[in-house]
Amino acid sequence: MQMNMARIVAGGAVLLLGFWVLNPFVIVGPGERGVVINFGAVQKDIMGEGLHLRVPIMQRVVIMDVKVQKGEGQGDAASKDLQQVTTNVAVNYHLDPTRVAETFQTVGSLEAVGERIILPAVQESVKAATALYTAEELVSRRQEVRDKIRLQLRERLTKNGVIVDEFSIVNFAFSEEFSNAIEAKTTAEQFKLKAERDLDRIRIEGEQKITGARAEAESLRLQKENVTADLIELRKIEMQQRAIEKWDGRLPQVTGGATPFIDIKSEQR
Repeated sequence: MQMNMARIVAGGAVLLLGFWVLNPFVIVGPGERGVVINFGAVQKDIMGEGLHLRVPIMQRVVIMDVKVQKGEGQGDAASKDLQQVTTNVAVNYHLDPTRVAETFQTVGSLEAVGERIILPAVQESVKAATALYTAEELVSRRQEVRDKIRLQLRERLTKNGVIVDEFSIVNFAFSEEFSNAIEAKTTAEQFKLKAERDLDRIRIEGEQKITGARAEAESLRLQKENVTADLIELRKIEMQQRAIEKWDGRLPQVTGGATPFIDIKSEQR
């Protein structure tokens, strides 16, 4: 009885040791895929997330990360007008989960993808797009340049099972001479714009003054046309009536002067 128990325990220990040494279990974590290799040959079947069994000795599983990765770099190129341009870019990408076996077979691990595929593709795409624009257009048409680089980058990387999620241009850097020339041109354009605004303001103010003068002249002309002898006589009577209303009945005290005379008869007509 004791011998049987010892054999069972020994057998269990050997079995556990064999499992530990041979390790037939494979765990593929979230955002990962397993590439199966049989005696050095990459298989088309890909392991998804979860627990899997492999054939010890014969099979080996390489874990490939398919989560979004971020890469940054820069590329030196010449613009259409032969200005030297350094472009700093950032790209987000991930491996196509359905093609990780193909990517591993042709390129290697994820680190190799970044060095052998991503960086060269970014540099070539930047050079190809930059050569289509002048240095000034690279700045003024930045969105268009970015879209063109992203399109070329996607075409290059898709061939190797890499998907571009996002691409952005961080910055354009030009030579010091060209940067100074751009700054001088921008300053000149700002002065020109200010001068044009001042001229417009002066022109508008001049037009307003002319319009006001014309209106005043027209008003005087109409008043002159409406002035008649009867109107003049009426205004004299109105002035005399206002003088009578304001008079307090006392004559002004003056020396050596004449007494003001009010034509009562003319007021009573």
